[in-house]
Amino acid sequence: MLQAGWSAKEVAAALDGWADAGNGMPPVPRPGSVIRARSVVSYGLLFISLAMVAWHIVWLGFGIIEAIIPDLSDFGATPHAMRWSIAMLIVFVPLFLLLDRRRDVHLGKEHVRRALPERRWFASVSLLVASLVLIGDLVASVYALLTGDLTIRFAAKAFLVAGVGALVMIYYRGDMNV
Repeated sequence: MLQAGWSAKEVAAALDGWADAGNGMPPVPRPGSVIRARSVVSYGLLFISLAMVAWHIVWLGFGIIEAIIPDLSDFGATPHAMRWSIAMLIVFVPLFLLLDRRRDVHLGKEHVRRALPERRWFASVSLLVASLVLIGDLVASVYALLTGDLTIRFAAKAFLVAGVGALVMIYYRGDMNV
């Protein structure tokens, strides 16, 4: 296999797909994972719930930062916007926690089930979005610094966005190590 151009990692993965049948029988293929519609819906809802929680934590945090650190040139978040974020968090935080708990109970310690393709896809997309958020936050911070607009209020908001982005990355980091 190596002489045919396969990498050592590809060879190991291919050979891991077979189990010794014993008693002089030839090796048999291990069961593979298939994409299940139910899992896609479950992981999709988990992904959207996490996105809603992250978005509205940031939005609510912006409102709190704007209330604590006023800027006379900006009216900031309205109480209406803060109430909307609180309402979204009241709905989506329990939904996210329920789905996350259900996923953990359903998967248990089964390594094969943890490697479901749809699980890895949603984790990959989440990591991509979180990475883009962190990059965008850094670009916005550098731009604010260069233009002289880097205020304590802006820095607090940038730190909040970076913190939420980092938490999302930490949450999905384990899914990529399967």
